Amino acid sequence: MANAIFTTKPAPIYDDTPEERYHFPRRYLSRVEQTVDDWIVYYEPRRADSSDSNRDGRQVYFAMARVKRIEPDPTRTDHSYAIISDYVGFAQPVSFRLNSTLVESSVRNNDGTLNPGRFIMAIRPLPPEEFEFICRMGMAPALVDAEFGPMEKAELAVAETQAAYGGPRGKVMISRPVRDAAFTRVVRHAYNRTCAMTGLQLINGGGRCEIEAAHIKAVEFDGPDSPRNGIALSRTIHWMFDRGLLSVEDDGRILVARNLIPEQVKRMLNPDGRIILPTDKMFAPHRSFLRFHRERCFKGN
Repeated sequence: MANAIFTTKPAPIYDDTPEERYHFPRRYLSRVEQTVDDWIVYYEPRRADSSDSNRDGRQVYFAMARVKRIEPDPTRTDHSYAIISDYVGFAQPVSFRLNSTLVESSVRNNDGTLNPGRFIMAIRPLPPEEFEFICRMGMAPALVDAEFGPMEKAELAVAETQAAYGGPRGKVMISRPVRDAAFTRVVRHAYNRTCAMTGLQLINGGGRCEIEAAHIKAVEFDGPDSPRNGIALSRTIHWMFDRGLLSVEDDGRILVARNLIPEQVKRMLNPDGRIILPTDKMFAPHRSFLRFHRERCFKGN
């Protein structure tokens, strides 16, 4: 087993849904095989994505995930899929260069400058200590925001004294409280702390945001902690969405289980009948997660 960098974009040219599977050509097969049952980090390159040629990539590490297995592409014999689980979007993206130093040692020349030939490789090996560093940087705000139970607090206290990743600290980093905190932070920011279905911005007297981050494909169905599987909703609307009383079409139209929703709630929904999308399209709900919610959760007809 080994850690690695997997390069991807918000709208990849390959047949990707990075939260669930990663499409790659045969030349990377042996490298991907080494990552099975281990963790990888997703990196967004600078090259503009295929859906928006005016948008340069951020050159950041933005998520971690586990590689479950490899499956052949049934239509392209020279390609395969890495099947992904445990996807966790970072609470904050991590730049590939920090304080003028390249984070990945494998892409550095002896003098510390960037080696372009290595850097353009879509899949790159990643030493465990660099994997740990990137993940700690990416999840740091979530460790502050997370609401830990007594057992998790004890594990975190032990982890602070350990240098090795994978013991108690590793468990804390991928624990549900930390994942939830990271997911909430990113989704709220993407939607400007605004309920996508009502346009409400709810801040309590203490300055705390009352808008919640809802999973579209629920955690109980192995839904990933990705902003593309998230939508910002007020508490009441979140409750209804989770119970299938509301859903969303691929084009953003709000679906209502009309005989199950009170008229007062219907009047709260956006007048145009569509959700408010994030300004940055890379955070917009992905159609595969929306389809899952409509087919498995929605109680409309």
